[in-house]
Amino acid sequence: MIWIQIVIWICWIPDLEDDESLSLTERFELWRAKYGKVYKNAIEQEKHFQIFKDNVAYIKSFNAAGNKPYKLAITHAADEPISINKTTTTSFWKVLPSLIKRIIRGTTSFKYKNVTDIPATVDWRKHGAVTPIKHQGNCGSCWAFSAVAAIEGIQQISNGKLVSLSVQQLVDCVGRGCRGGNNYDSFKFISKKGRIATEANYPYTGVKGKCKKARYGGVKITSYEQVPSNSEDSLLKAVANQPVAVAIDTSGLFELYSSGIFTGECGTNLIHAVTIVGYGTSNDGIKYWLVKNSWGTEWGEQGYIRIKRDIDAKEGLCGIAKNAWYPTIN
Repeated sequence: MIWIQIVIWICWIPDLEDDESLSLTERFELWRAKYGKVYKNAIEQEKHFQIFKDNVAYIKSFNAAGNKPYKLAITHAADEPISINKTTTTSFWKVLPSLIKRIIRGTTSFKYKNVTDIPATVDWRKHGAVTPIKHQGNCGSCWAFSAVAAIEGIQQISNGKLVSLSVQQLVDCVGRGCRGGNNYDSFKFISKKGRIATEANYPYTGVKGKCKKARYGGVKITSYEQVPSNSEDSLLKAVANQPVAVAIDTSGLFELYSSGIFTGECGTNLIHAVTIVGYGTSNDGIKYWLVKNSWGTEWGEQGYIRIKRDIDAKEGLCGIAKNAWYPTIN
């Protein structure tokens, strides 16, 4: 039996985490309606309901303990088991290590290598270099959102104009569309083709379509470079000068993040792409990366997450320093 989704117009859904006057069944149904969750049969639905119940209890206990610098919430992933280092790639398609070595050896440099003037805090939103939070929906297009946000940033930094650019063009023309891609291929495509279209002229649909050329202007990039892998110091130099597209692991507690500075749990298996748009230090001395996600404004801190930086592991928390790229404009 296939479950038929009933579309319900919901003007307001209560805070499911705190509204304990509702039964867990009621909260699950409200949550399903909010996120459009549909299961193939009753057995599958019951399985996810049990996971949902376990996660609700865990979130309540975690937040009540108050011994971490971040909070959790009942997010879109509340019916998924909490596990570290998921083995399946969701939407970020890794560049093979052998290819990365060839790229670095043959075509790229690190323009910020000798930068010494690094501000204590950077927030590219305050400089007008970050467009509003977007939502990838059910399409595995995080890699395209990540690359586009980095281009939007350097475009504004270079000429003072912030323009929302086309994620859909990359979904249609690069990688595996909604089944995955990566930042390197995105930047390579745009630099080779000459420009990326604006969002207004090539809007997002959330499904892979026919590849079309950029029309009516758009934005050009000159080239692209990789930040030296496994170096948060190098990543800091780059982000001090422009937003940077990175790949991260989102297993563990990442998807349930609500607010604060995320310090784990997560692994280092790169399965998601985001954009670092700044960094700073909290009032209690925790250094963090300011990261723009593509899961809408209801997730995290209005669509953003602060991830702890300058940790002992060379790859950074959630592998954030393993695979970072940025576009260049002359």
